[in-house]
Amino acid sequence: MEPPTRSPRLPYRRVSRSRARPAACWSSTTTPSCTTRVYRATQRRKLYNATDAPVTRYLIRISVDRYPGNPERSNRLYREHPLTWEEINLQARCGNDPMRWKVQHDRDAFKEVWLLFENEYGRFPLYPGESTWIEYSYTVGDDKWGNWFQRAVRLPTKRLSVRLDFPAELDPVVWGMETTMTAEAFPFRTAISQDERDGRRVFSWSTENPPLHARYRLEWKFRARSEEKDAGPVTTTASETMRSLGVVQEGDPILRQVARPFDLPVEAEDARRVVAELHSAMERVANAHVFVKGMGIAAPQIGIDRAAAIVRFPTGEIITLLNPRVIEESDETDEKYEGCLSFFDVRGMVPRPLAIQVEHQDIDGQRRITIFERGDARLVAHEIDHLEGKLYTDRMRPGVKPIPVSEYRGTGQTWQY
Repeated sequence: MEPPTRSPRLPYRRVSRSRARPAACWSSTTTPSCTTRVYRATQRRKLYNATDAPVTRYLIRISVDRYPGNPERSNRLYREHPLTWEEINLQARCGNDPMRWKVQHDRDAFKEVWLLFENEYGRFPLYPGESTWIEYSYTVGDDKWGNWFQRAVRLPTKRLSVRLDFPAELDPVVWGMETTMTAEAFPFRTAISQDERDGRRVFSWSTENPPLHARYRLEWKFRARSEEKDAGPVTTTASETMRSLGVVQEGDPILRQVARPFDLPVEAEDARRVVAELHSAMERVANAHVFVKGMGIAAPQIGIDRAAAIVRFPTGEIITLLNPRVIEESDETDEKYEGCLSFFDVRGMVPRPLAIQVEHQDIDGQRRITIFERGDARLVAHEIDHLEGKLYTDRMRPGVKPIPVSEYRGTGQTWQY
C-alpha cells in the first residue's frame, strides 16, 4: 500500500508519523473464528506553511496495491472488489478540530481527498509562518491491503517515524528496506525496535532528515497465521521452503515467458517498485539459506512479468539489472553446478562462458555495458536467462541430468577457478 501523500504544490515542511494497527474481529462462538481482519491506518503530520498565502486545504491519497509489481492482478482484484467510502471510514482532525473533506478522485484502488481546514463551526486556515498537526485515519481490509507499508519522501521532511501495532497472538515479524532514487535498495540503516504489552506487539522505527525521493518500505509476516493456514504435514523440502517464501516454482507458465521490458525513464516508478519487491524477496530467501557463492532473483520468480533482476555477489555487493541482455560472450567456458530457487531440490552442471558483456539500463534510462567474469558472470547469466524464459536445465549438455541436493557436495564452498 502506498500511504496517503501530500499535494506537491504546497512547499510544506513536515514531520510525519504513521501507524498501522491490524485488528482481528472475532465472532461470539465458543471457539473463536475470525470473521473480519482489517487495518486501521493513522497518519500524523506536522505541517509548516512556508508560503505567503493561507492554506485552506490539504490533499491526501488512500491507495492500495495488493499485488505490487503485478498491476494486472491488482487491477482485476479491485475491479471485482473496489474500495468503498463506507469501509474506509475516513476521519480527519487538525489539532482538536474535526476537518471536513471533499473528494477529488474516486477510483477502484485509490481515493484522493482534500482535507479542508474548516468544519461546522467555521474555518481555521494555516497562515504563513504557522505550523499545525493534522491527523487522519482510515480502514482497509487485509484482503485489499497486503502485508506491507511504504512511504516515499517527496518534500523536505525533518523526521519520519512508523509504528506498527499487531495482536501478539499472530506472532508478527517485521523487516524494512530503503530504496533510493537510483533503485538501489538496502536494509534500514537503523534497527526496528520491538515491544510487547497487553497482548500487542508494537514495532517502531524512525529516521531523521530522510533524503528526498527515498522510499521506505516495511513488510511483515504473521507466523501464527501461516502455521494455521498450512496445518497438515510439515514442509521439509528446499523447494517447498522457497514456495512458502513467495518464490514461483517450476511449472508456472511465467517462468517460460519473456519478461516485459521497462520503458525508462517513463516507467521508473514501476521499476522502483519491482526492485523493492525483489530486494524483499531476496532478504526472505537469504534468511532461510546461506549462499556463499552469491545469489540472484528475477522478477518472474516472484510472479512479476517485468525485465528486472538483482544479483548479490559473494562479496556482498548487489547489482540491479533493468532490461539486461548479453551482447558478447567469451569463447572460453567452464562447467559448474548451479541451483535455482524455482526448483531448489536439485543442482545441475551447467556450461557457461567465463566472461560476458551485458547491456542494461539505469532507472533514468541511461544504457550501460558491464563486463562480468567467472562466478559473477555465471550468476548474472542465470538471472538474464530467467528474463528470457529460460531455465538452467535448457543449457545442460544432452544426457546430463540434475542431481538431488542431498548428493551435491558444494554447499558452503566458494567458486573454485
